[in-house]
Amino acid sequence: MDWKLAATAFATIFIAELGDKTNLATMALSGGSQSKWAVFLGASAGLIATTALGVLAGDLVSRYVPELWVNRGAGVMFIVIGLFFLVGKSA
Repeated sequence: MDWKLAATAFATIFIAELGDKTNLATMALSGGSQSKWAVFLGASAGLIATTALGVLAGDLVSRYVPELWVNRGAGVMFIVIGLFFLVGKSA
């Protein structure tokens, strides 16, 4: 196992999820429930399932698309999303 890659993935996801709407929803569920363990297990299973989908999709895409183009595509998508937020209409 590549421990450096595992640590990088952990740190990236950990930082990205702090303050995320998923994290806030988990806090709200925990605050209003009697069973904190049920919330923990359910939220953990949900994150594991979405991560598994991401890994499987990444593996599938990497078989057909060179890494350079995946990186470029991701960069373009982040820029486009950022522009939408930047110039988006206020409610």
